[in-house]
Amino acid sequence: MSNAVAQARCDALVGLRILVVDDNPDDRRLLAEYLGAKGSRVYLAEDGHDGFRKALAILPDLILLDVGMPVCDGLTASRLLKSAPDTRAIPIIFLTAAGRPAERVQGLQSGAIDYIVKPFELKEVSLRLSIHARAGRHGREADPNRDAGADTGTAGSSALDAHLFRDARRHLLSRLHETPALPSLASALSTNALRLNLAFKRCAGVTVLDFLFEARMQYAASLLTRTTIDIQAVASATGYTTRQNFSTAYRRRFGMSPNESRQQYVEAAAVEAVRN
Repeated sequence: MSNAVAQARCDALVGLRILVVDDNPDDRRLLAEYLGAKGSRVYLAEDGHDGFRKALAILPDLILLDVGMPVCDGLTASRLLKSAPDTRAIPIIFLTAAGRPAERVQGLQSGAIDYIVKPFELKEVSLRLSIHARAGRHGREADPNRDAGADTGTAGSSALDAHLFRDARRHLLSRLHETPALPSLASALSTNALRLNLAFKRCAGVTVLDFLFEARMQYAASLLTRTTIDIQAVASATGYTTRQNFSTAYRRRFGMSPNESRQQYVEAAAVEAVRN
């Protein structure tokens, strides 16, 4: 490999935002140190739920996703990521010890674009990431309007509104299982609750708490229809301490109970399977 080619591959990782989702702390640390030294901005998540929340908040350029994780595995997390409008276009590369052909096919069918088998060689990880990073950047350059408005808000909002909205959104989406005190959240962003709500109304058309409620309900709907996770676990993942309170909120938003929503999806999937 020529020095020019090697340098180009290295440069492709500079500034790249990479989310590493793996329940193995040693693998997370190894990848974070290696990719960080290459100039990438590395974010870490310890399971599929954590990864999905952080992907919504960070909107990384690439996701390295382990398959065999407790509670929410990589295949489930991949389906969640592909079902959400904000994250469906993010390239996913599986990092896993499951290396049989059938398992690789299953991973690719769930939405991954590549597959690296553990134990992995760091140089291979770097090479594959560089290839996909260049492809992704080429696509973004070809479509300059892809993220238009994402950081600027609506026409009536200011740069300060957009900044407050973006930072608060990142905080909220990465912690959907927590209920923040609005004054504390505003203080962390060097503003006050009234000003933060104004930024959300200008950028998203809703208050901070209304935004959080909708984000939680959309996440809950994804978990109910894309996974078999117990409803109490879904309630906890979306910030509700009891199943009853969660069910009440879910019915208020969607006009049906969590059980009814899951059953409706199962029946629709069965009908679609028969048609195909």
